[in-house]
Amino acid sequence: MTTETIAPPRSADAARRTTNWEKWGWIYMRASGVLLVVLIFGHLFVNMVAGEGVKQIDFAFVAGKWASPFWQIWDTLMLWLALIHGSNGMRTIINDYVAKPGVRKTLLVAVLAACVLLIVLGTLVCWTFNPCPAGAAAADLPSFCPAQ
Repeated sequence: MTTETIAPPRSADAARRTTNWEKWGWIYMRASGVLLVVLIFGHLFVNMVAGEGVKQIDFAFVAGKWASPFWQIWDTLMLWLALIHGSNGMRTIINDYVAKPGVRKTLLVAVLAACVLLIVLGTLVCWTFNPCPAGAAAADLPSFCPAQ
């Protein structure tokens, strides 16, 4: 015979005082989805339609874009929202379909670790990208960099 402990029912006051993380996750998914549509279509328009279209995309194009804080913020926001949105979706799928608590916890930790790692690395790339680093050999620099 197994003994199971059953948590005592929470009062209505106690339920109101706790944060409903599922509700806030649901709200985040809707809000971030709307923002991502705007950010992604703006990104696609600038990169694929405006100017010379797809053939304009090269190292110099990216360097020129990321020379502007506006595009750094745009791309960083798109990166953060997309990764958190996708990770939250994976969290929901794991919680819905993985029955074993140990496996569920392992998968959730892996999703969190991947999300944090990609956000950190992506943010570093967006904000520390320098196409013309000081001290680099002239042969290694793109043609648009001034001679050093």
